Amino acid sequence: MEKELIRLENISKSFDGTLVLDELDLVIHENEFVTLLGPSGCGKTTTLRIIGGFETPDTGRVIFDGKDITDLPPNKRQLNTVFQKYALFTHMDIAENIAFGLKIHNKPKSYIDDKIKYALKLVGLEGYEHRKPSSLSGGQQQRIAIARAIVNEPKVLLLDEPLGALDLKLRQEMQYELIRLKNEIGITFIYVTHDQEEALTMSDHIVVMNQGYIQQEGSPEDIYNEPENAFVADFIGDSNIIDAVMVRDELVNILGTEFPCVDKGFGEMKPVDVVIRPEDVELVSPDKGIITGEVTHIIFKGVHYEMEVTALGFEWLVHSTDMFPVGQTVGIWVDPYNIQIMNKPESEDEEAIPLDV
Repeated sequence: MEKELIRLENISKSFDGTLVLDELDLVIHENEFVTLLGPSGCGKTTTLRIIGGFETPDTGRVIFDGKDITDLPPNKRQLNTVFQKYALFTHMDIAENIAFGLKIHNKPKSYIDDKIKYALKLVGLEGYEHRKPSSLSGGQQQRIAIARAIVNEPKVLLLDEPLGALDLKLRQEMQYELIRLKNEIGITFIYVTHDQEEALTMSDHIVVMNQGYIQQEGSPEDIYNEPENAFVADFIGDSNIIDAVMVRDELVNILGTEFPCVDKGFGEMKPVDVVIRPEDVELVSPDKGIITGEVTHIIFKGVHYEMEVTALGFEWLVHSTDMFPVGQTVGIWVDPYNIQIMNKPESEDEEAIPLDV
């Protein structure tokens, strides 16, 4: 584990009487790619702005490399921010845009020229020094914005939904570009997005937020495979979230049928939520399933078929490379390891997201 670089302690922030962050604690380590993930209004951008010095918390402290920087202005912090709107200077060429921060710090011309070449090579835009921003595509402009931030050699790069304005293919290309950059230049990335796939693809560490709280944090694998509540399970990928009763250790009653599982410690005959990912629902012949159901919808997604199967009064979402036609009776089988048991939500913040979000 790399050393601790940033610590947020007991951070709260309100705007116009509305609480946006509620006693938030977070630790970020050196050279991590950390993603703050959550729906609009969850507090992720406010958290980023507090780290960057663009907002001051109502309570709490921001510790950077062992020093309290809570009241330090942005230009005194060892970090740079890349926003969704690239904020390039349209009257300057690319070289002047990249050199802007270096000139403010009175760096010598030879140093600046070397840095411009290095940064353009890093983002794959060598030879673009004398182009104007208006002549570049959205993806190229975003690369220049990143190059401009990198030349200042920040310890941390803050990225606020930087790929949100790009089309899907370009966004995917830039995701790989950012991973490569992070590995090459060895700085800490703190990335804000509401895009779950983006977070899973790029991050070392994901912080899932909702209503000003951290709902769960961990590796992409932990967040996806071991969600701690219905909100996280529903927000990260597709899920079947079902009311159930924990009969005893390693046995759960789902919709009146007992399923073996591997979870322990939830008590006996206790109401719980069960999460089963669509790719973990296996469709088999009716005699081999734990329960049976009928295929009611099917969509071809390219890599797999997405099906809905009605069984025990519940619409099961299923992802499979095998196609079962609408109307077919099928068996449903789930490996005990793929049944995730969760405590019932203690608050609305931990509940699955309404469909209109």
